[in-house]
Amino acid sequence: MLAQRYRLERRLAQGGMAEVWLATDTLLSRHVAVKLLKPALAADPVVAERFRREAIAVAGLNHPNIVAVYDSIAEGGRQAVVMQLVNGKSLRQLLDEQKKLSPDLTMHIGVCVASALDAAHIAGLVHRDVKPGNILITPDGRVLLTDFGIAKGLAAAAGDDLTSDNIMMGTAKYLSPEQVRGRKLDGRADLYSLGLVLYECLAGRVPFLGETDADTALARLNRDPTDLARLRPTLPYGLAPLIHRLLARRPEDRLATGAMVKAELARVASRVNDPTASFTPPRGDTAPTPSRGTPVVSGRPPAPVSGFQPVRQGSVTAASPTTAMTTGSSSTTGSVRTGRPAGAAVRVDRTPPSSSRPRQQPNRQFEQRGRVSLVVVGGLLLIALVVGLVLWATAGPDARSGTGAGASTTVGGDASTTVAPPATGIASLILYDPDGDGTEQSTNVPRADDGNAATAWTTVCYADRFLGGKSGLGLVADLGEVRSGTLTVDIASGPYQVQVLSSSDDQYPTAVSGWAATRKFANTSPETITANVTNARWVAVVFNELGQNGSCTRNRYRGQISELSFQPG
Repeated sequence: MLAQRYRLERRLAQGGMAEVWLATDTLLSRHVAVKLLKPALAADPVVAERFRREAIAVAGLNHPNIVAVYDSIAEGGRQAVVMQLVNGKSLRQLLDEQKKLSPDLTMHIGVCVASALDAAHIAGLVHRDVKPGNILITPDGRVLLTDFGIAKGLAAAAGDDLTSDNIMMGTAKYLSPEQVRGRKLDGRADLYSLGLVLYECLAGRVPFLGETDADTALARLNRDPTDLARLRPTLPYGLAPLIHRLLARRPEDRLATGAMVKAELARVASRVNDPTASFTPPRGDTAPTPSRGTPVVSGRPPAPVSGFQPVRQGSVTAASPTTAMTTGSSSTTGSVRTGRPAGAAVRVDRTPPSSSRPRQQPNRQFEQRGRVSLVVVGGLLLIALVVGLVLWATAGPDARSGTGAGASTTVGGDASTTVAPPATGIASLILYDPDGDGTEQSTNVPRADDGNAATAWTTVCYADRFLGGKSGLGLVADLGEVRSGTLTVDIASGPYQVQVLSSSDDQYPTAVSGWAATRKFANTSPETITANVTNARWVAVVFNELGQNGSCTRNRYRGQISELSFQPG
């Protein structure tokens, strides 16, 4: 029992500084979460005072996206904070399970956290530890920010902050540049950390990661993050530039307040000023629809977060512990370039493959006539005669005499070297998109083996020729069984780079690294390529570079395969 009121039931989580327990408030008969400072740290008066100040600071914040603090306890050398119990999981757990989140869910999380940070900044607090482990999500889509354990007062007097200027307070992967440098902080430091969180939600990884925490923290001082639009080209228009603006290295180049971030995310979600909006169906009413007081970015409540199971009473996910690292200020000095957004947002190009418009009136020039031209008929007969003579002249004696049908065929005039006439063709074609969702232009795959060179399978239009950083995109031919032969591919776009890969496994590899490389091809113009395939069940033709395409209006690069065939032998 704590304070003769809170009965600790079971430990839910623990970290380097504290433990979180499920507890029962015996006075009000309700479940709560109790954050209990570890005894070794509770003996440190500075740590204990910082712990107490967290409770005081957060207790003054009344916001639907901030975990509420009910009480602070100090008795018998123990320090505890009693908090609202949140039934759900942390964003860290969600990312560990799914790796990447949808743009809609990411923007919803961004709006909620930005709203929470705005309230904290107005109250004079900088969170300093915004990370996925401190963002909680409930099954009904509510998002709450927690763990203000190292929050810093914006107006703290000198010597009253309990932290030193040369200490990086926070988690290395999510520190702002000014935190790394030990500079004075304001709310824009939290917005930078929020940008890192949103980047990870969409890219599946943080933009800066080193061998040690110090390397990770210092990396953001020396380079800009990889363009998010390259890693995920189909993001909503304007989302990637917004996140890169939050990741500007100079605070003055970022959005100034959480309210501004919230407004920009809502604008992107509602597709205001989106030049491609006319190519997609409307998404409905864009007015916010609150869910239990939680702001929502689009006109519909957020879909339930996948991966959630019904929550038993008393379950909770606690924020992970805070990490402090000491570094010399001299190691972080140096010139800093302006952190401008690294590229423009990219959307799926929805322009039809042909820019020609359908005719409104029949064209009499091509109207079918009732009579067949004798010249055409005569020409066709002459061509058939010539083809027949050529085939007869090139056939072997057995073929001319009608013998040997269905038997072995002589190769190169050597009667001792024969092969059985094999079955030809491909059992099926499959879209291969190892970094995507497997649906990109999948309905057009049959065009690559329909026997018509005038039709082609095409990729979507990309903003850059290297597929926005993807490891590859193309088609997998299922040969039906392990076979050897020659693969022929008509590449209809240029310049291009493709790899021909093979595998004899029961299932084709999902990652490019799992294939056996057969051959690489590259040219500045379209061409037909052939590759010898040995003992393979699966053969993949994978684009690594795309050529410019006139039917792409906004994003200019597209790959095309007009025909793909396999000849055993």
